[in-house]
Amino acid sequence: MRIVVSRLEDFPPGERRIVQAGRRSIGVFRVGDNFYALNNYCPHQGGPLCLGTTQPWVTSARPGEFVLDEQEALVACPWHGWEYDLATGQSFLGPGEPPARTYDVKVEVASGEGEPKGGRIPGPYVAETYPVHVEDAYVVVETTSGSRRRETPGGEG
Repeated sequence: MRIVVSRLEDFPPGERRIVQAGRRSIGVFRVGDNFYALNNYCPHQGGPLCLGTTQPWVTSARPGEFVLDEQEALVACPWHGWEYDLATGQSFLGPGEPPARTYDVKVEVASGEGEPKGGRIPGPYVAETYPVHVEDAYVVVETTSGSRRRETPGGEG
C-alpha cells in the first residue's frame, strides 16, 4: 500500500505525522534530512508509541564526553518510557522483546512534465503527443520519425 503523507515543504525537520492506513496507525518522523516510519503500537504493552518524545542518539568514547547524532533518533513510548530506534524499531529494554515494526519511507519528486495542473494529480498513463506547428495558413501535425510518435504493436501508431 502506498500512503502519501505530506508535501516535503510542509514537513519540516523535527516534525512527525501520524497517518492511518486502514486499521493501522503509522508515525512518520523527519529527523534532519532523514525520514522514518514506525507502527504506532508499542510491542511492550500496546501504547501509542509514536506519540512519545524523541531524542538524538548519544555516544560516548570516555567519561565526561558525549556526542549527539542529530541524524538518528530514538522514540520513547509515553506509557513506560521504553526506547526504540526509529531506523530499525529495535528496543533497548527487555532483552528478547520484539522490535517495533518499521516501514520504508521515500521522498518522491515530481518531474516537470507530471506536475499537477489546476489541483489535479497526474495518473499512471500518458497519451501520445505529436508536434504541431503552423505553415503558411495551415496547422500541421508531424507524425514522421523524429517526432514523439510511439509505434503500437500490429499497426500504425
